[in-house]
Amino acid sequence: MSFIHEDFLLQSPAARRLYHEYAADQPILDYHNHLPPRDIARNRGFNDLFEIWLEGDHYKWRAMRANGVAERFCTGDAPPFEKFMAWAKTVPYTLRNPLFHWTHLELNRYFDIDELLNEDSARRIWEATKERLAAPDMTTQGILRRFDVRALCTTDDPADTLEHHRAIAPSGCETRVYPTFRPDKALAVDQPVAFNDWLLRLSASSNIEIRCLDDLRDALNQRHDDFHDIGCRLSDHGLPHAFADFPSEAEAKSIFERARNGHAATPQEHARFASRLMLFFGHLDARRGWTKQLHLGAQRNNNTRRLSELGPDTGFDSIGDWPQAAALGAYLDRLEQENALPKIVLYNNNPVDNFAFAAMTGNFQDGSIPGKIQFGSGWWFLDTKHGIEEQLNALSNVGLLSRFIGMLTDSRSFMSFPRHEYFRRVLCNLLGRDIENGELPNDIGLVGSMIRDICYRNAERHLGLDVPQSPTL
Repeated sequence: MSFIHEDFLLQSPAARRLYHEYAADQPILDYHNHLPPRDIARNRGFNDLFEIWLEGDHYKWRAMRANGVAERFCTGDAPPFEKFMAWAKTVPYTLRNPLFHWTHLELNRYFDIDELLNEDSARRIWEATKERLAAPDMTTQGILRRFDVRALCTTDDPADTLEHHRAIAPSGCETRVYPTFRPDKALAVDQPVAFNDWLLRLSASSNIEIRCLDDLRDALNQRHDDFHDIGCRLSDHGLPHAFADFPSEAEAKSIFERARNGHAATPQEHARFASRLMLFFGHLDARRGWTKQLHLGAQRNNNTRRLSELGPDTGFDSIGDWPQAAALGAYLDRLEQENALPKIVLYNNNPVDNFAFAAMTGNFQDGSIPGKIQFGSGWWFLDTKHGIEEQLNALSNVGLLSRFIGMLTDSRSFMSFPRHEYFRRVLCNLLGRDIENGELPNDIGLVGSMIRDICYRNAERHLGLDVPQSPTL
């Protein structure tokens, strides 16, 4: 039997029934990823496994570095096949890392390859996949159609022009592709050079001259409108922790003016300015019925030498250990007091915070819709089999798993859609084990209906996106 077989990760008869009867055929709504809309608009094709698989994957780069691979084979100038060979030599050393599972699941689902990837098989796999990549269903739009991706939401700066998003619909793409409003750079008053450069871009995209804090808010509101008009219904914030040290309006304006004049905000000033703007963003999302995503707890850019050489998002971020609950509760409470609490999805990057985040969601449900405040899926270092199970267990114990809006890829690679399958197999195995142990009733229809909702329907109902209802295959 091949490693990736039809019952991969399904360890009981109940798990197998749940997966094959209720999860396997569900479409995909990938509501958070970092795929480039430009590649979708021009229906990019890929020449080889380096382009589709390794080009921007910092998960693989981290593993390769840990295996003693030189940087030129990760982000450097080595030829594509040599980079792939460096990865192939690393794969046997990833046993028990999710990369081992993902690698072979992806090779199987995209190329029908059952062979394990290693130094000996690398050349055969490289050549076989090059031929397969020439097929029409292996372009970006072909992949979306093949995996029945009904809708996906990219991650976009408010200063982005959205030109590629506007080009996607006329391109013939059957998947609905929407931007997500990610205004992290609006908080960067502690980095005045980068902040002022970004303000120039935002001014150009909003057609509003930004001289003061009120101008900044007007420009952000205009871009929020523009995103909404093109179908966006989600925002996203990547923060170390929630900001809840709320300043007066006068203080916030003073911090902005000093940054505009090139003076870096102190850490305390930055936190207070960020608190003020995060309230403003909450009001924007609540007014337009959007869902706000809060990705909290990543400690970014730890290796400053590599940051200066390679830039951000190259594999030098990790799990942070900030206290989270007090500030998060205060931020959500302030929005609630101001009648401006939108739908929220909370993601944590430290497993220590699982129960704190799951419990926090229960403080702000208001009966208006099921699951208004969500404990989001395992994120980044926690989207592993173990991390997924821990997130599901925490949510089940203190909330309603039945209302969970499910998995996303959070990926920059068009090879990552099998992560939805991976999640579904882990989910079905967990619940199947509960059935076998007598902890859930042996009612496959009851449990299966919940699984079907988690895999797709809850997200479709919850997020307010315009999603095609008929199959795309």
